[in-house]
Amino acid sequence: MNELGKTSGQAVAADQVSMIEIDDEWAGQRIDNFLMRVCKGVPKSHVYRILRSGEVRVNKGRVSADYRLEAGDTVRVPPIRIAAKEVETPAWMPPPSYAIVHEDDHLLVIDKPAGLAVHGGSGVSFGVIEQLRNARPKAKYLELVHRLDRETSGLLMIAKRRSALVSLHEQIRENRVDKRYLACVAGDWHDRRRAVKAPLHKYLTPDGERRVRVQEDGLASHTIFNLIERFAGFALLECELKTGRTHQIRVHLQHVGTPIVGDEKYGDFALNKQLARSGAKPGIRRMFLHAYKLRITHPGTGAPLEVEAPLPDECRQFLNQLQDDEGHAAKTV
Repeated sequence: MNELGKTSGQAVAADQVSMIEIDDEWAGQRIDNFLMRVCKGVPKSHVYRILRSGEVRVNKGRVSADYRLEAGDTVRVPPIRIAAKEVETPAWMPPPSYAIVHEDDHLLVIDKPAGLAVHGGSGVSFGVIEQLRNARPKAKYLELVHRLDRETSGLLMIAKRRSALVSLHEQIRENRVDKRYLACVAGDWHDRRRAVKAPLHKYLTPDGERRVRVQEDGLASHTIFNLIERFAGFALLECELKTGRTHQIRVHLQHVGTPIVGDEKYGDFALNKQLARSGAKPGIRRMFLHAYKLRITHPGTGAPLEVEAPLPDECRQFLNQLQDDEGHAAKTV
């Protein structure tokens, strides 16, 4: 028998019974989600199979998949015997290559580069969270607090304790997290401050891709845009999220006629192609959307915490080209 004691964040042994004592960090977690975390590489279908069969026991009794763990519970995890074809062979992944903006015992905040998914799936073999878990095998707990689109760069929070995750999710639900983005948009923008309240509806394209559109019966959505700098044909905006819907900033800006530069889903496709050409000035080959500032209440200390991530070089260079181009004279506000 493999006695893991309170090391409930570690992976269980594949060929032995494991007895795991639940501590405060895992209290309140559903047993199915807990098993998926500790049975690394095991398909979800097998996790539910061993739950249904009664091979998993909590305090020597059978439980359903929706049972919520309590501190002091002892979980019996059986040997993981599955057919070889069921085993998900983890793909090789490069080590993390992004800046750590803040880290303590409760929270990790990184500056995610554009082009990197936050988690694997939908054709992506790995993302930020898989990289971090792979690079930190002794970490007991690493979970995404929120998400960023793959094409968006900037601040991303990862909880290092379940109590931190619960606290931050509560702050997000109660709109006590202040997240600010920088976006460069194409078109004429004149308002110093504009609130956009347009309901958003998620749907799938005929190819099965996820999209969002403004629709009357959609979810209430609210973004505030502040003008930072205006150019001929472009503008740099600060975007303040009041709700956190999928693709919210991107769709709201498309809705008002000023799509984000480089946005391949909701942007000006002809302009994007022009800006991405080799040697183009101004030129850019990514979506200009960057999560640059974050204010929260620290989940451990209760003190205010503010972090910032500078604009990536390619975004800064694009702005410099706009400023230097005689036909795009900047008007700072």
